[in-house]
Amino acid sequence: MTITKEKLHKQIDEFPDEISIDEVIERLIMIEKLEIRKKESKDNDTISEEELKNEMEKWFK
Repeated sequence: MTITKEKLHKQIDEFPDEISIDEVIERLIMIEKLEIRKKESKDNDTISEEELKNEMEKWFK
């Protein structure tokens, strides 16, 4: 997944005046994940709540 310079500039403008490199990286990763999820949602590439519940039940068995 890639991000446009325009979106990146907007995000950087919202960063606090002082921020660590680690925080920048974490925020950029989060932005990327959100962009991926928005695209999946737009493309109807999601699972239902019921499917999610079934999957989660498997995790805790």
